[in-house]
Amino acid sequence: QVQVVESGGGLVQAGGSLRLSCTASGLTFYRYRMGWFRQAPGKEREGVSCVSSGGDRTLYADSVKGRFTISRDNAKNTLYLQLNSLKPEDTAMYYCAADRTPWNWGSYLSEGDFAYWGQGTQVTVSS
Repeated sequence: QVQVVESGGGLVQAGGSLRLSCTASGLTFYRYRMGWFRQAPGKEREGVSCVSSGGDRTLYADSVKGRFTISRDNAKNTLYLQLNSLKPEDTAMYYCAADRTPWNWGSYLSEGDFAYWGQGTQVTVSS
């Protein structure tokens, strides 16, 4: 059974930083593309970033480019998202997800490609 667990969310002032972590068990972590998504109140869930199975390729939403950094440690089965220069509009529930297909990659961050989801960690940015 695959389990995905996020942590690291919290309340931070605008301009501040947070680091989110995600651990995944029950799957061979290093084989799977991993992604971060977020959902703000009243809005649809959107893709934030993803990283290839080996960590050598990344994608970012335009809204977070230059501010967020995704990384992974395959030895620890852990995914990270460093959030810098946070803005109030970054306030959302952040979800970690694993691709449904080993070794998969795409040029577009599509929610439908991801099969295994965590429960989310809340990030709140005050102005």
